[in-house]
Amino acid sequence: MKPTVMIVEDEASLVTMLRYNLEKEGYNVTEASDGEEAVTVAGEIPPDAVILDWMLPRMSGIEVCRQLRRKSETRHVPIIMLTARTEESDKVRGLNVGADDYLTKPFSMPELIARVRALLRRAKPSQSKGQLTFGDIVLDLDAHRVTRGGKSIHLGPTEFRLLQYLMERPGTVFSREELLNGVWGPDIYVEPRTVDVHIRRLRKALNAGDGADVIRTVRAAGYSLDDAVV
Repeated sequence: MKPTVMIVEDEASLVTMLRYNLEKEGYNVTEASDGEEAVTVAGEIPPDAVILDWMLPRMSGIEVCRQLRRKSETRHVPIIMLTARTEESDKVRGLNVGADDYLTKPFSMPELIARVRALLRRAKPSQSKGQLTFGDIVLDLDAHRVTRGGKSIHLGPTEFRLLQYLMERPGTVFSREELLNGVWGPDIYVEPRTVDVHIRRLRKALNAGDGADVIRTVRAAGYSLDDAVV
């Protein structure tokens, strides 16, 4: 089943943009335009994740977050708060009432999607089970094994997660920051250049058998999994 993401936002144009991008990524979407509606909808159809605006009519996002955390059916649902507030104290307040992540407006849509995916993966790892395939590369999530052209490839834990992240959206260019959030997690501080180190290790492992390089470096942008690498 597709994961369901609930959008709680009173700005219609932003809701439309979020719905379009989430559905394009394969998610089901439910909506609420004010805080009271959000609590009601989440209680009737518990989502797998919530994108929650801070400033809402009838009930603030902070209070919505607080109430969702009190209810057994939504207690463990991942919540990402969106807000125009940039003060660190506001971020701390949002996290203290139970939000799992926090993005300030304006935000990058690819970053938001990456954070939703990362939160869902941590909340329900069983949804990630199975196999991912890209060309002659097969990543087996159940056996935690990677093969290329039928030959086993040894990867460290970080390189395995990095390859999984890239294989989930082949062709998409991810910045270092997006990879850090998606692979290491938003709560872990790692230098952005650390991504380059692990990309080099992943490349070396994948290309050990004289296979074509499938990791594309996009100058000043990031990395992607691409079978058209030159």
